[in-house]
Amino acid sequence: MGMMFYWLAVESSVAELSESAEAHGFGINTDIFEANLINLAIVISVVVYFGKGFLGKILSERRAAIEADIKESEARKQAAIEAQKAEEQKLAQAEAEAERILAQAQASASSVTEQILAQAVAEIQRLEESASQDTSSSQERAIAELRQRVVELSLKKVEQELQSQLANNEDAQRQLIDRSIALLGGPS
Repeated sequence: MGMMFYWLAVESSVAELSESAEAHGFGINTDIFEANLINLAIVISVVVYFGKGFLGKILSERRAAIEADIKESEARKQAAIEAQKAEEQKLAQAEAEAERILAQAQASASSVTEQILAQAVAEIQRLEESASQDTSSSQERAIAELRQRVVELSLKKVEQELQSQLANNEDAQRQLIDRSIALLGGPS
């Protein structure tokens, strides 16, 4: 309701202005809707008449610029899609190469491991044979030393017994000398 009083007050003050303007010879159209529509029609007519070529040219240039931008963005989009496909292909190739390198490294590691194991087994066998030979040669040396020692001891023992028997028995000495001479091929 407060709004209604406001409009009534505006209308009454406009009516007073128009009455005072008519009295002085100057007139203002008090109908707000009528005055605005006429002004709008005049402005639109002037804009259409004078601005038709100008606005048409600006709008066609703007349209051409927008179309060029759209074509350029579509071309960039297509180039980006192609670049993405190329990069995906490069990635797939890189992954395949990585898998190949990994398989080759695993095969190489397996081969090296087998070689190392084979060398270790051969070295163990060589060490065992060397130890066995050392042991057997040590045994043979010990046996040879023992035999030599036994022979020396036996000869000493025989010599001692022979000397003790010969010292006690002169007949036995002569028989031994005669036998030795007979063996050497002397006169019998």
